[in-house]
Amino acid sequence: MADEKTDAGRESPELPESPGLPATSWAVLGLLSFGRELSGYDVKKWADRSLGLFYWSPSFSQIYSELKRLEKAGFAASRLVASEAGSRDKRVYLITGAGLAAVRTWARTAPLDPPVLKHGPMLRLWLGHLLEPDRMREILTAHRAYAESMRLRAEADAADAAANEAWAYPRLTLTWAERYYAAERDLADAMLADIEGPTGERP
Repeated sequence: MADEKTDAGRESPELPESPGLPATSWAVLGLLSFGRELSGYDVKKWADRSLGLFYWSPSFSQIYSELKRLEKAGFAASRLVASEAGSRDKRVYLITGAGLAAVRTWARTAPLDPPVLKHGPMLRLWLGHLLEPDRMREILTAHRAYAESMRLRAEADAADAAANEAWAYPRLTLTWAERYYAAERDLADAMLADIEGPTGERP
């Protein structure tokens, strides 16, 4: 057997231990891992256009808190950039070598948390015996419209991401989001049909 060596006869490198940071820290560090200097506003913009479609939509306060945490840990560095006259200088952040190594290790080795579904419209459908039929239809119809709007947003963002080779993998998550919200839309249609029952009456 080859013991713990590669085919080239060299020992496999040990991955450094991933430091204990919350998932939100890794998400922000992941946005910095594409190599651009980003302000807090930039992080918010890119999070809304990618992470917010499948994982997390941060507030500005969360973003700035995480950026400070990452800088304190040595995973990001910041500098002030002079703005035009009359505007405040802005602080921009760049991932460090240690930060890139840390987020790579986390992505490779962190336990995979299963998705947790908290579906507000389905909770209301579960309580449908307490609602008027028309109100239940309104809730499902509103959810259908929301799902379709999110599908269109994901479709547009995926098309924009196609122009940048660095966003090849984020584009796949946007494509996943497009398919997910299409499924949510179709499920809402199915639920609207189901609540009418086989005779056109609500069960």
